Amino acid sequence: MKVCPQCRKTYADDNLNFCLDDGTMLSQAGGGAMPETVMMNQPRLTDPQPTIASQNISQPAPWSSPAPYAAPPRKSSKAWLWVLGIFVLLVVLCGGGFGILALIGMNMDTASGDNSAKPSPATNARTVTPTSSSSPAGDNRTSVESVDLAKWVKEFSVYGTTEFTNGEFMMSAKQKGFYYVLVAPDDYSTSSANTRVTLRNMDSAASSLGYGLIFHSNPNPLTQDYALLIDTLKKRYRVVRHEPSKESSLVTWTNSGAIKEGGQENVLEARDKGDSTDLFINGQLVTSVKNTYAYKNGVPGLYSGDGVKIAFKNLEIRK
Repeated sequence: MKVCPQCRKTYADDNLNFCLDDGTMLSQAGGGAMPETVMMNQPRLTDPQPTIASQNISQPAPWSSPAPYAAPPRKSSKAWLWVLGIFVLLVVLCGGGFGILALIGMNMDTASGDNSAKPSPATNARTVTPTSSSSPAGDNRTSVESVDLAKWVKEFSVYGTTEFTNGEFMMSAKQKGFYYVLVAPDDYSTSSANTRVTLRNMDSAASSLGYGLIFHSNPNPLTQDYALLIDTLKKRYRVVRHEPSKESSLVTWTNSGAIKEGGQENVLEARDKGDSTDLFINGQLVTSVKNTYAYKNGVPGLYSGDGVKIAFKNLEIRK
């Protein structure tokens, strides 16, 4: 029999070593000697968190923190590219309303058209007078509609310069390799009409692009038109047509004795015949073009290339 020395409770089971009430080691009733070796059970655990050893598993210590979480890098958005592409498409579809640079042929890469430079119909005085004696040979149209070029002057343009002095309208592109184009509003039609203008190269300067008369043009410049252009230094002419961002040659540079050289005045004229237009320089027929690409009820305009200052006057539409 064994007894608890603390609470004096006795136990009949000799294999029991500890008191079931307070855990004190039992002793033999009657004061027998303790065994030489005692195998002690582990004490009861009071920590609710099991230790790693008692569980025999791998887990982080209670104070350890999880490894930091690294989010995958965020992909850069491509939405702005779509927005830019849509904006450019809208600009192209709207024509020349934003003063777009147009691609030219020859050895140059770009050309400029300034839609904002075209005169407002409200500010352009119109003059229609009967005429007979002043008509060029073969011109049987009896009324003249004069375009007031004084109203075409712009205070500022990124593409070209304009001024009006002593009855002449001067215009030029701002740099070599570019051309500057201005056109009339849509109530000045060159259809079924003879359109002509007088011009002179003020400084007798060289121009590889030329200068001259626009006809059958969309009121938005450089989107659909024809142009009769001359170079007085080399006494030559050419004919081109325009599409958005493109200039195409219909007649390449051709020498002509009809052109007055240097800074002398030259008269350019386009006579519409319905399916074609005859082109004259100083009253002499030089070539004809089909009206395949003409804008319906197109308007007249002026063209100056390579930064050369050209003086225009007497822009007239005869019907």
